[in-house]
Amino acid sequence: MMRHIVLFRRLPGVEAQPELESVLVARMRDLTEEIDFIRDWRVAANELDRPICWDYILESSFDDADAVQRYLPHPAHQALVADLKQYFEWVAVDYSV
Repeated sequence: MMRHIVLFRRLPGVEAQPELESVLVARMRDLTEEIDFIRDWRVAANELDRPICWDYILESSFDDADAVQRYLPHPAHQALVADLKQYFEWVAVDYSV
């Protein structure tokens, strides 16, 4: 099993747009409806206001590294990435469990 963790925060210099942010997060949450080989998927908002914290976390699981490699270029994922990169920056970690 491979875990794929991504942290998101609004890009520096980008003004907060709560309505747009809500739509983007909803699209992140709904991605499992379009990609059937995702095994586990959770998107959560940060709850504490600390300088070190990012705004959102995506925790997901895939069968193996090959499945993650299939997910990354998947058209549904790429369409979401195209919109996310206008508003968020992110970092990711992938590891075996």
